[in-house]
Amino acid sequence: MKINGTAYRSVWLDEDGWSVRIFDQTKLPWELDILRLTDWRQAAEAIKTMRVRGAPLIGAVAAYGVALAMREDPTQLEAACEVLAETRPTAINLRWAIERQLAALRNLPVAERAAAAYAEAAAIADDDAETCRRIGENGLPLLREIAERKGRVNVLTHCNAGWLATVDWGTALAPIYMAHDAGLDVKVWVDETRPRNQGAALTAFELGAHGVNHTVVSDNAGGHLMQHGEVDIVIVGTDRVTRQGDVANKIGTYLKALAARDNGVPFWVALPHSTLDMRVRDGVREIPIEERSGTEVTEMTGRTRDGRIETVRVVADGSPAANPAFDVTPARLVTGLITERGRCEASEAGLTRLYPEQA
Repeated sequence: MKINGTAYRSVWLDEDGWSVRIFDQTKLPWELDILRLTDWRQAAEAIKTMRVRGAPLIGAVAAYGVALAMREDPTQLEAACEVLAETRPTAINLRWAIERQLAALRNLPVAERAAAAYAEAAAIADDDAETCRRIGENGLPLLREIAERKGRVNVLTHCNAGWLATVDWGTALAPIYMAHDAGLDVKVWVDETRPRNQGAALTAFELGAHGVNHTVVSDNAGGHLMQHGEVDIVIVGTDRVTRQGDVANKIGTYLKALAARDNGVPFWVALPHSTLDMRVRDGVREIPIEERSGTEVTEMTGRTRDGRIETVRVVADGSPAANPAFDVTPARLVTGLITERGRCEASEAGLTRLYPEQA
């Protein structure tokens, strides 16, 4: 996607051909800071601290982390992969990418591992970009049908599932970008997505950079907007989808799905193949939910009126905070899934139809 007229991916090799470039997403939208990763431990730290985030993107960055590790010491394959895999527990794309690297490298002579790891990381990144483009194409008809029927389509999204969460295009935002580029009248309601404000900070930033009409709303406004006919469709991304179609996504997604069901609003989930986990059936009981620091709830960072970036406490002194980072939306609340292979119902039968090799 483009920033100030320049096309970027969210992860790419530097001109030296081996170090890795990423955006520091903790600085957005206030500062466009591009980091250079020269060590696999830096890649692990970037994932853990959410300098990069979004299920598909952390998988791609982890893959490049393995490549950096093989450049440093190709005998440490298993050890480096273990550290990278432990950085974030909920998004399955991370382990998928690492397992793909392990399969490609484990039986190679150590002298060949670095080159092979870079090639595999590039293939993973290219695969994600193309996968997301196809998700956009398969989701576009949903928006086109609404726009043709009503003249305009109002979309609600939660968290950030755009190109900043993937290598390019995004998952939930890919159909929106394509609808905008096709000339459809699209309006996006952007949930702020507390506590890290990925909607207000990241989704609003990239929609604005692309010229898409959008408005940021508080997390609790979605149900109200649906009650008053201001939402035609909800599209969200996901960090893991189970065999039966349960969806793990940013905390608050489940509540949006409940409101959508109560108001008859279609609730669609966009996912790439790397987010599908057929080893898990019951998402509520089996998906590990990351518990992050309570300071993400008790403190907020923003720009003051005189331009300074400051962090302030917003919770009463002495009050503790809990911070589950994800929740699980049961398949029964999901209208359908948008994938690179097409759309399907959120069920084992629907997923098996599109992904028979994983059944």
